[in-house]
Amino acid sequence: MNAFAASSDCQGMKRKIAAIFAADIAGYSKLVAEDEEETLRRLASYRGVMDDFIARAGGRIFNTAGDAVLAEFPSAVEAVRCAIDIQESLRTRNMAYPPSRQMSFRIGITIGDVVERDGDLLGDGVNIAARLEGIAPVGGICISRTVYEQVSNKLSVQFADIGEQQVKNIPNPVHAYKFEMRSDEQKPVTPAKSASWQLPMAIAVACIVVFGVATFAVRPVLWPQSAKPAGEVAAPPAVAVANAPPAVSVAPSPAAPAPAPTAPAPVIETLVPETVPLIADRARLSVRNDYMGAADHKALAISTGPMAFSTGQADDETAKSAAIDICQKRADALPVPRKCELYAVGTTIVYARGRPPLPPPPWFSHDPQVERPLVAAAVPLLREAGRNAVERNYVPGRKSKALAIGPSGGIGYYFNQESPEEAVRRALELCGTNAGVACIIVAIDDSFVVPVPTTLKVVGFFRPATATVIAAAWRDDLARRLTSAAGWTAVAAGAEGKAGLMIGAADEQTAIDGALKDCAKQDASCRIVAIGPFAVE
Repeated sequence: MNAFAASSDCQGMKRKIAAIFAADIAGYSKLVAEDEEETLRRLASYRGVMDDFIARAGGRIFNTAGDAVLAEFPSAVEAVRCAIDIQESLRTRNMAYPPSRQMSFRIGITIGDVVERDGDLLGDGVNIAARLEGIAPVGGICISRTVYEQVSNKLSVQFADIGEQQVKNIPNPVHAYKFEMRSDEQKPVTPAKSASWQLPMAIAVACIVVFGVATFAVRPVLWPQSAKPAGEVAAPPAVAVANAPPAVSVAPSPAAPAPAPTAPAPVIETLVPETVPLIADRARLSVRNDYMGAADHKALAISTGPMAFSTGQADDETAKSAAIDICQKRADALPVPRKCELYAVGTTIVYARGRPPLPPPPWFSHDPQVERPLVAAAVPLLREAGRNAVERNYVPGRKSKALAIGPSGGIGYYFNQESPEEAVRRALELCGTNAGVACIIVAIDDSFVVPVPTTLKVVGFFRPATATVIAAAWRDDLARRLTSAAGWTAVAAGAEGKAGLMIGAADEQTAIDGALKDCAKQDASCRIVAIGPFAVE
């Protein structure tokens, strides 16, 4: 499909037909849990590859969140070609890593009706693409029948028809096709604009339907469009599998087989209203006052916007269905719909995502030496879409408000909150859910509250306890000294990994000069590696 109709309504929203591309990393939270810094570095590299292919294919990224990407294309053929190119390029890069550390994307593509508002796309087309991504093979692609009909006679790739798929929150089944990347010795050829289109593809034999919790259809867009809280994109929780060691016997007896390993008992966590994540403080108070003492059977559902609970039902299943239904109806009524999920049944937490990762307190401080007016273009790590969202939504938002960022460019913010503390807490929870790792607060109301470098490029967060540029013997002391540092701070590292530090400087350049001077006392070839909480280069 190369031509798409578009129309505009009276409120400035444009409706159109577009090819929607959704991508997400399989097992991202597990990768982060095993090696956070290495995973984030590779994510930035892989995202650079993906962004380049999308741009060259004429696509436009309209939403990103941590490990996830949403893009639109003017042509289904170009969207599929781009997806194949991305998967082949990333498959080649993954060959340098063991299977447990490979970073593989799933990609879903559909053609659908969407509404464009302030650069973001909403509607069934976006949700269906996200659901197709969720059932795509690891490192492969899943497409809808509408896409298949457009590309089947234009690309020499073989698709496996996996039939009607009933996907969550989409009322009608989606007829889907999938294909997987093959090994190097099995390479079908696709017609190309250049010789690079000789890519490995596969005839899929079976479909493993996986409805991951980290798909876009489960998550609203990352940036809020209304005066109340932002939406979210959440990374999937890490799953730990505990295996008992095999029994060892010196002289096994046939009559006495080794006992089977027993699985550990599941951990049952009791609901504490003050720790329910993502919801507002008033909602937590309602859980405390109205839910906790209510009659069974009861259930609680939450989202990044509204929450709802149902009490005094005939059984737990009825309570769960009612809570989700009430919450989702409220969420769907928002300008940017949210996804409601079951949090508790009775007073037992059943929430699959776990608690959002949060940094250690204090979460923010007011330091006149580093505070300056917020400028959206100066927020570090963000891509263009993120900066545009900050400019469009956060900057004009009502106080109290807070902006959090993740180490790979994810954001979370809330405005029009009851207090700065509530805005900070919700922004960190939202951003942490999105990124899969702890975020930091960079702005409260209309001011930066951390040192934001202007002389060097920010490339991530600086975590002194695990920074490989610093010699291991120096890390603990450096981390301790930076814990309560005020003013502008800078860290320099030399050729042998010895550190130089400047704390409490009045400005960025003074901090840089002081850190380099301190480093030169014990090491050679010193360079600045961190300013404030940020790693720089």
